[in-house]
Amino acid sequence: MSAGLRALTSRGRSFLASGIAALVMAVLLGENDLFRIGVLVTALPLLAAMVVARTRYRLSCARRLDPPRAEVGGEATVTLRLENVTRLPTGLLLIEDTVPYALGVRPRFVLDRVEPKGVREIDYRVRSDLRGKFAIGPLSIRIADPFGLVELTRSFTISDTLVVTPQVTALPHVRLSGEWSGGGESRTRSVAAAGDDDVAPREYRQGDDLRRVHWRSTARRGELMVRREEQQWQSRGALLLDTRRHAHRGEGPRSSFETAVSAAASIGVHLAREGLGLRLVTDQGTEHLADNSVSHSLLDTLAIVRHSPARSLEMGVSALRQGGGDGLIVAVVGALDPEEARELAKLRHSGITAVAVLLDLSTWEGSDRSTAEDFEAAQTILAGSGWRIVRLPAGVPISSVWREAANRGRYVLDPAGGAA
Repeated sequence: MSAGLRALTSRGRSFLASGIAALVMAVLLGENDLFRIGVLVTALPLLAAMVVARTRYRLSCARRLDPPRAEVGGEATVTLRLENVTRLPTGLLLIEDTVPYALGVRPRFVLDRVEPKGVREIDYRVRSDLRGKFAIGPLSIRIADPFGLVELTRSFTISDTLVVTPQVTALPHVRLSGEWSGGGESRTRSVAAAGDDDVAPREYRQGDDLRRVHWRSTARRGELMVRREEQQWQSRGALLLDTRRHAHRGEGPRSSFETAVSAAASIGVHLAREGLGLRLVTDQGTEHLADNSVSHSLLDTLAIVRHSPARSLEMGVSALRQGGGDGLIVAVVGALDPEEARELAKLRHSGITAVAVLLDLSTWEGSDRSTAEDFEAAQTILAGSGWRIVRLPAGVPISSVWREAANRGRYVLDPAGGAA
């Protein structure tokens, strides 16, 4: 009963106060009719509070996100499924789901009545212009009486997570050569030098499966020969993302940082779909990606990546250098001074294809003349070391300039004297 009294609405409190006032005046004035009215007005919210407090609805709730992973600016549909698991019908239900401010206003719905064992499904949509992982839920239900005098709130505990990933644009195919590596008995080598499987026979070793005996070679050599283990070769590469705060310009979705994250996501997904074994590196070091779904793992990681306070790319360059076996390096970087460009340039050597996606920060607000000078110097240093240069200015999608990755260690000057 006390819970019901605490759940009185403004209307219910007004009724209760008016009823008590009418009872007091009726006693003072000796008016029996006013006394009866006072009893009725006072009893109405009290009875509603008692009925609502004793209500024992048993509801089950399930939530479905479609899709569970949405791009920035895209929509996702949230479906709520409520089931009345008791044999009693419910009264009026006011439903409110909890969503972060970034996904929009909190959705509210009214269910008039749910029959015994009845099921109701409610859909609503959410949208975000910001990357991240957002918790949706828990769901709260307000049980109200028909007169709106009492509202009692009850909440579920379950919540779900919507992942808002960077925007991914389809990239044109660009031939990027690189070393291929496998996990069988042979060393890393170029794909042009061998096929998918290595079946050359070798001498029998203690413990080898006799089913792998290569009888033709055994007869020719006069000793037991077995087939080598078959192995699948996969190209390996690394994707470097510059997250340093001081290396970017602008704020919000149109900042150079968000442009870099979107470009990295587009490139990573594109390369993963082409069969590249990919690893993600930032200026903070190597990020772990799940082997079973590189694209999804990459997007989940980039969904929550934030600015770093680092002042140099030293840790990122060191992580790339320690990786070994990478046949392809793609670096998406912001501001680079000549010394940082030289350290990055050293990663390029024979057998490695290196692509630098350089954000032209001079095209973003807040840049000065030194920014343009550093950009041209970094471009010259990297191109001189054999890096392929992709210039990415503000407002230009990576898909429009990705074909520049086919230019082997050179760039073109525009008529104004800048790099294009």
